[in-house]
Amino acid sequence: MNLESPKINVDKSSQDVFNFLTDIKNFKTLMPENISKFEVLDEDKFLFALKGMPEIVLKKKEVIPPSKIVLGAAGGKIDFSLIATIRETSDASSEVKLDFTGDFNPMMAMMIKSPISKFIETLATNIPHAI
Repeated sequence: MNLESPKINVDKSSQDVFNFLTDIKNFKTLMPENISKFEVLDEDKFLFALKGMPEIVLKKKEVIPPSKIVLGAAGGKIDFSLIATIRETSDASSEVKLDFTGDFNPMMAMMIKSPISKFIETLATNIPHAI
């Protein structure tokens, strides 16, 4: 399953956006209002839970300055990635898009498609306000 957020324009350089997103404690400011738990486990890993959903642990898997950050599931039964792609549009602005990729059976994919789509859209739209 592949889902993507809308492209979001940010009035910051790609390096500024990259620096913000590589500091995982900043993801707390991007989370939706229905977050029930957020905990930084170490400098590359955090745990979060949304109301009514199981806890999810994300870990930095790949970092390509200043254009790409890949967070992946750390443990658990489901393997997926959240990929932030940053493209510079000028010296003082950039564009960010989040992609979610995961290998799910058709029933699971059908159940999580809408909540995950909404989740990555919320993360993306919160970026310009958080930086």
